[in-house]
This record gives sequence, C-alpha cells and structure tokens, in this order.
Amino acid sequence: MVIGILQLDLRLHGPQNLKQKRGVLQKLLARCRNRFPVSCAEVGSQDLWQRTLLGFAVVSSSEQVAAPILSRLEEDVLASGDVDLISAETEFIHY
Repeated sequence: MVIGILQLDLRLHGPQNLKQKRGVLQKLLARCRNRFPVSCAEVGSQDLWQRTLLGFAVVSSSEQVAAPILSRLEEDVLASGDVDLISAETEFIHY
C-alpha cells in the first residue's frame, strides 16, 4: 500500500476577505474531489485571505499509480487560472 501526499501552497487571485476565500476554496476542493480519487482539505494559512495551503491524499497499490494522479491534480488546480503556485511538495509513504 502506498499513500501519496501533495501539498500546494497557493496565492489566490479573487478573494477580498475570508468569506470570499471560503467560497473559492469550497468550489476548488469540490472540483478536485469530483475529478480525482483524492481526499483534500485546507491544511494551512487559514487566516490569510489571499493565500492557502491545500493537502491532497490518495491511497493506491503502488507509487506508479498514485504519482500520475497527483501530477494531473496539480496541473488541473493550476490550470484553473484562479491561483498562483508558491510551492508544491509531493511525498509517498510505503507500507
């Protein structure tokens, strides 16, 4: 069993307050959950309205299956045009 973890540190373009940020993130995370077999949540920078740290996790039988899912997910989030990537970190845990 392999757990793939992706953390995306992002700058958000649209929100002018925390309420608007929540709306943007709810749509973004729902789209990710619908398109990819991942769990996801905001895991950092929750008090900053133009920045977020998102965490994604996928469980798979091998790293060769999990890696392309996380790669496509990162590309999809960045292709939305609503965010700028500050940093990305991918990690695999093997059991």
